Order: sequence, then C-alpha cells, then structure tokens
Amino acid sequence: MPGPVSKLSRWLCDEALPFWQSRGRDVVFGGVHERLRWDGAPDVATAKRVRVQARQIYCYSHASALGWFDGLGFAGATLDWLLEKAASPDGGPGFVHLLQPDGSVANPLRDTYDHAFILLALAWYAKASGDAQARALIGATLDFLDEWMLCTDGSYREGVPPALPRRQNPHMHLFEAMLALHETLAFPGALERAGKLRSMLLERFLAPTGLLLEFFDDDWRPASGDVGRIVEPGHLAEWCWLLRRYERAAGLAPDTLPSALIDAAEATADPATGFLIDEAFSDGTCSRRSRRLWPQTEWAKAWLSEQRAGRPGAGAKAAHALGQLSTCYLGQPLPGAWIDQMDDTGRPLVDTIPASTLYHVFAAAVEADAVLLEQRAFA
Repeated sequence: MPGPVSKLSRWLCDEALPFWQSRGRDVVFGGVHERLRWDGAPDVATAKRVRVQARQIYCYSHASALGWFDGLGFAGATLDWLLEKAASPDGGPGFVHLLQPDGSVANPLRDTYDHAFILLALAWYAKASGDAQARALIGATLDFLDEWMLCTDGSYREGVPPALPRRQNPHMHLFEAMLALHETLAFPGALERAGKLRSMLLERFLAPTGLLLEFFDDDWRPASGDVGRIVEPGHLAEWCWLLRRYERAAGLAPDTLPSALIDAAEATADPATGFLIDEAFSDGTCSRRSRRLWPQTEWAKAWLSEQRAGRPGAGAKAAHALGQLSTCYLGQPLPGAWIDQMDDTGRPLVDTIPASTLYHVFAAAVEADAVLLEQRAFA
C-alpha cells in the first residue's frame, strides 16, 4: 500500500497527525481535547463534543487503514473512552451530545449529526482493526437512528428531543457515513440508505433555483425570515464531493448536479483568492464574508472530485485550492496546526485551534492522493 503522496497528505502525516495525537490527547481525563490555544496548550475548561471525539477516531483509523500513520491504538483508546462516557450513561439508548472536560455528561441530547460521525468513525475503525464489536456497534447505532430519529418521509429529526429548525446538514453527514459503511465494509443496506438520503437532497433541500438551503420548518419549507434564505458555500462544495462518491459507488454516469453545486459555491467566493465565504443568501448576496478553514477543504475536495469525473479545467482549480489552503491556513500558528477562521482581508478571527478541523483536512488529503494515484496509474 503506498504511503502519502500529495504535499497535503505528507504534511498531515509528518506534522498534523503526530501533533494532535500528542497535544490533542487528554492525559488527565481521557479522550481528546476540544481545542488548543495558540501556544499549543489545551483549553482544559471547554466541554467536549461527542462528534469531535468521533472525528478523531475516524481520522486515525482511516490513516492506519491507509498505512499512512500508526494511529490505531490511539483511535481504539479514544473509542473505548467514548463508549464508557457517552454511550447510554443515563440508561437511555444512543450517545449523549456533550461531555464535561472530565467526561461527565454536560448535555444528554441525542443528536443526529453526532451519530452520523459515530457511524463514520466505527466504519473506519472496524475496517482498520477488524474488530467485530465495532461492527456490532454500527448495527446498534443504525437501529437507534431507525427507531428514534427516522421520520415517515425518510428524513431524520434533529435529535431526541426534536428541535427546530430542521437542517440539511445532519442528512449530508449521514449520507457520508452510509457511503463510508459501503466503501469500507460493504455493510448491508448502506448504499440503499445513501440513495434515500440523496433523494432527500433532490426533493427537499434544493431551492427551485438549484441552490442548497440550510434551514427548514417541519414540513420542509424554508424557515421563516432570513434564516430560510441562508446558503453555506462550503456545504455546496461538500455535496458535490459526496455526490461524485455516490456515483462511483453506485456505478452511475457523472451527473450535472455536482458541477452546478460547486459553480454556485464559487459564485460568492472572494475574487482575489478564490476562498469560499462562510455564508450567503439565496439571492446571491453575502451575509458573512469571513472564511473558515473547513469550506476551503471542501472547495478543494469538490474540484478534485470534478477532476476524477473528467471535467475540463478541474485539475487546475483543484491545484489552486490546495495551494491556497496550504499557504494561508495550515502550519500556523504552530507546525501541525491551523488558523480556523479569517476575515475577508486574511486577518485571523480566532485565537484557538479546534480539533474538529482535522477531519476536514484529512478528507482533503485522502482525495488529493486518490487523484494523484489515479493519474499515475493511467500515465
């Protein structure tokens, strides 16, 4: 199995994965820290989101499966801690939403978004380790979602208890998790579940103009006021990447929708740098010109997936996005770290380093390597 081949994946393996395995581990209470300060010290007072624990398990499991990094022991220890602290600590089914720094329950909500990342983590941990218990946990988590979260229209509630507004975002990450279950384990029914979630996108989340909306009422009409007009360019790019993955998994010919989504994402991008802004409205006006790191990884992934689909000019677009990402965001303020958000002039807006961003950077590195290896195979 080849090692990391792209510039991004080499940086990830040489700097980021060792950094977060060392600095990100909570050696006092267990699990991983939610975020670090700019000097690299952990922010020990910040609560721990369950989804962040799951994202780190995913990254180190996938890296181990690829032969990039020896992180399986770290992933397994984090999973064991997560199961001990967050899986049914109050006797109810499912994982709680938020933990105190010491691992006690801070919020017992069962959140659909969180469970999507638990499934993603379990898929890759089961793949990398061959652990039968992890595979059994996948089945139990899917059963929980089916019994507690699934609605008659095929959508999923925000959580237990339910909440408004309804969002497309948990569905997008469930779509990603089902693709991962299919790709890693050929898990029974996973591709069919992914197909149903793709149908939700087509039938519920897209406005008549083709733009992806974020927030809805219980009848899947856009939420009232400006909230119902919000568009996140990063999610447009992320859906592009996921839809191309679904096409490959299902043996479908390339469709025009993914291309339309990344084109729409770039319609409000910063003209000087190409960076995607954090938020716009459905009429094309900008509502937040700040730019987090994660939309830029999705920008790169979208163009890499367009390159794999054979779109003319996509390779140059992908190279530009990867270059901008590495130059402006990564390796700052410390090697292995990143600046998580900037204003529209490139000035940092934050003084902490969230662990959650590793998932986005890692996925971009995986996609970059897949493209390079395909190019070599056909050279």
